[in-house]
Amino acid sequence: MTAQTDTQGSVTTVYKVSGMSCGHCEGAVSGEISEIAGVGSVQAVAATGEVTVVSEGALDDAAVRAAVDEAGFELVGRV
Repeated sequence: MTAQTDTQGSVTTVYKVSGMSCGHCEGAVSGEISEIAGVGSVQAVAATGEVTVVSEGALDDAAVRAAVDEAGFELVGRV
């Protein structure tokens, strides 16, 4: 349950999201999280339920939870 700081100063955080089952689900979650200020990239994988987010700094978990909720899924927590 930690965020890693990359050498370029960006932060990579992996979240667990329940309910994703297909590419459409991955796109919905990625799209909503991408709208959070400071997010550089998002990779959602339905098979594992993991969402990897690279951002300029640590993200507010409440903002990530709200984005995942908006996409119709549930944020379980950080991996």
